[in-house]
Amino acid sequence: MDARLLDILVCPICKANLEYRRTQSELLCKPCRLAFPIRDGIPIMLEEEARQFSSDEL
Repeated sequence: MDARLLDILVCPICKANLEYRRTQSELLCKPCRLAFPIRDGIPIMLEEEARQFSSDEL
């Protein structure tokens, strides 16, 4: 992921900053508890594509 892109991407639902998880290829929104996938280097910022994660994963 390009660091400049990470600086401007926010959660499409709540507009919170996202945390990049390189090992899972995901962008996490902690307030919404959603993980947005990154496929072939492209973040998929659609709510229906995101998965819910538990507080244990933080």
